[in-house]
Amino acid sequence: MVSDLLYHLDTHKSMGLDGIHPRVLRELVEVLTKPFSIIYQQSWLTREVPVDWRLANVMPIYKKGWKEDPGNYRPVSLTSVPGNVMEQIIVSAITWHIQNNQVIRPSQHGFMKGRCCLTNLISFHDKMTCLVEEGKAVDVVCLDFTTYYF
Repeated sequence: MVSDLLYHLDTHKSMGLDGIHPRVLRELVEVLTKPFSIIYQQSWLTREVPVDWRLANVMPIYKKGWKEDPGNYRPVSLTSVPGNVMEQIIVSAITWHIQNNQVIRPSQHGFMKGRCCLTNLISFHDKMTCLVEEGKAVDVVCLDFTTYYF
């Protein structure tokens, strides 16, 4: 898994605060896979992350609108590439556990790969259509929790 993640690094991304460029990691996959695997395994077992991997340089990136409004910027953090690879391994392990142990119901659409608001809406529409076709009563209540400021 480590070698696959290192091999598929985007070489056009920036290097992290540690100065290690993704291209270097990608070109040295065969050499770095074993040491990184050991570091990741030890980090998992001891529940400690190397200090350099916890540091980030947070930069505001302009989205849209009035440039003087701080709300029109989003924070982007530049972190260590090996730390990002470890994050991907942890996310993969958590996702595998959740899916294999059925922690999340099949009706859950948010934050699930291949599922989104649109798939949730389609699933809901199909269920309501089936109920109506069966001649059953269907009541739908829509709530909008949007806050409006006047």
